[in-house]
Amino acid sequence: MKAADLRDLTLDELGAKLKEVSEELFNLNFQHSSQQLDNTARLGQAKKDLARLKTVLREKTGENQ
Repeated sequence: MKAADLRDLTLDELGAKLKEVSEELFNLNFQHSSQQLDNTARLGQAKKDLARLKTVLREKTGENQ
């Protein structure tokens, strides 16, 4: 997921994507703690995706101004 692609989405779409990635991260953490996670690299990717989403949302809402 690239930040440039995220900037093209609306606020509602970004909110839905944020919820989706948050749930995925929760599930990955749960699988990791129960030693059922095969691809541990996906955990880091999900964290970065979540950070990207939050950054783009903050840019669009103007909280950093």
